[in-house]
Amino acid sequence: MDIQLKGKNALVCGSTQGIGKATALELASLGASVTLLARDESKLKATLAELPATDGQKHFFAVADFSSPEQVKSVIEKIISQRDIHILINNTGGPPAGQAIDASPENFLSAINAHLICSQILVQACVPAMKKNNYGRIVNVISTSVKIPIKGLGVSNTVRGAMASWSKTLSLELAPFGITVNNVLPGSTKTGRIESLIQSRAQKSGRPEDQIRQEMIDEIPAGRMAEASEVAAAIAFLSTPAAGYINGVSLPVDGGRTGSI
Repeated sequence: MDIQLKGKNALVCGSTQGIGKATALELASLGASVTLLARDESKLKATLAELPATDGQKHFFAVADFSSPEQVKSVIEKIISQRDIHILINNTGGPPAGQAIDASPENFLSAINAHLICSQILVQACVPAMKKNNYGRIVNVISTSVKIPIKGLGVSNTVRGAMASWSKTLSLELAPFGITVNNVLPGSTKTGRIESLIQSRAQKSGRPEDQIRQEMIDEIPAGRMAEASEVAAAIAFLSTPAAGYINGVSLPVDGGRTGSI
């Protein structure tokens, strides 16, 4: 099975923490040269120093804030002027918790810009080189809410669903060029994001955080939350030559929690 990525360049968004950072480390361990993309330069530099380079690869970082699609466009144009990108990992932190009925139009627009619009900008920039090389892997890190909406995440559910439909459409359009487009849907994973959701639920309900956390774990057949590295392993596999015939799927990595096929 060919899972080597030597000679491939990967761009990983949101790559200074959580699933994004774990994915960058995993891709680098498989031989890819990784470009980190996030908004905190100090964290980017620290993460860059952790990336393995045993296959002689070169790693880079770039600073961009996904609240500004114009900035993302400017940064990606500079990146692709310097190197082809073969693997694109779209990964952006989720919007704040809350019910859809209470969200303002601005809340929705902000989330759409940070997720769908910025992802579209990145794909449009990277795809020409993917076509030229007859190799492309686009993996979107979304949420199991694509399958079943999660209570209290109204804006996130809405935007994640749009991302999934966009991705499926792209998978049909790009398949003839050796490019696959897939989604990984993390369930409850030990990241800063899950901790912020637990804190939010605890504050709104007046219950202890440990109780909220245990209730979430009780919903998972595996009986535990995922490590970020376990989600990263699925993302990395979909980025390899071995996964060349997997296209247009939304893969839950959730310990069996999602109650749909």
